[in-house]
Amino acid sequence: MDYTALKSYAETLGCVCREQVPMSEHTSFAIGGPADLFLEAPHEEDLGNLLAACRKWEIPAFTLGNGSNLLVSDDGIRGAVLHIGGGLADIRLAGEGEIICGAGAKLSRLCAFALEHSLTGLEFAWGIPGSAGGAAFMNAGAYDSEMKNVLLSCRHIGPDGAVGRREGEALDLSYRHSAYADSGEVITELRLGLRPGEPEAIRARMDELMARRKSKQPLEYPSAGSVFKRPAGNYAGALIEQCGLKGYTIGGAQVSEKHAGFIVNIGGATCSDVRRLIAHIQEQVFLQTGIELQTEIKAVGIKQNG
Repeated sequence: MDYTALKSYAETLGCVCREQVPMSEHTSFAIGGPADLFLEAPHEEDLGNLLAACRKWEIPAFTLGNGSNLLVSDDGIRGAVLHIGGGLADIRLAGEGEIICGAGAKLSRLCAFALEHSLTGLEFAWGIPGSAGGAAFMNAGAYDSEMKNVLLSCRHIGPDGAVGRREGEALDLSYRHSAYADSGEVITELRLGLRPGEPEAIRARMDELMARRKSKQPLEYPSAGSVFKRPAGNYAGALIEQCGLKGYTIGGAQVSEKHAGFIVNIGGATCSDVRRLIAHIQEQVFLQTGIELQTEIKAVGIKQNG
């Protein structure tokens, strides 16, 4: 692994490259040790070149959007973190009812853009943290809607560095899943299909859903959003509360007192704290209900035990 060569190459591309950057500064959980290299990839071509360089010098590469659904190891990330941003955050109209959005754009910006152009269909995503690319990757959803309802296609860079596109059924969108979960391809751009709407009605719906989020979700604390997938015929938060775990704390990690489906960082939480708390929740819910909870957040780093 030739880190010096990668850093020099990134600099020739004009990409900012830093060493030993704490991932706690780049995740909504505010948890995570340092990445060996942290590189900014402002354009699709830069991202493709950096991915190819990582392959050439056998350096593990991890692409990062807004870091909202991640639990990063306390030991950090060995290899290179490629942060998607810059030109990969552009948003523009593309024909009647269609939006082209860079994967690095914040989902909140995408929703605001749709409102600005009187397009409806994305109101459900208002208030979901994270990037547009991350939302497509995991088919983010809320309030009886999901990205599947508006996502037409995605442009991506494959493991071999080739630019490609998936659309329609090839996206394989299902509950918190897309084809990108297993393909090794990195989403760079989304094409969405929305419908014309009345700005006042769109804004009212966005305000309504944001008010519901604020009243029910612990937005005042760092978190990675919902920790567990929804089990068939039930809700993870309800099961966890039913098992008496609301407010249960390990280190700086706590089952939210507002919504038991969230684990929050009440101060100084480590990855180890969170993983031990997740394991305790899963054990207790299974013992008391017979239901196995599966995690929704993505664990990243050297050791999966944090």
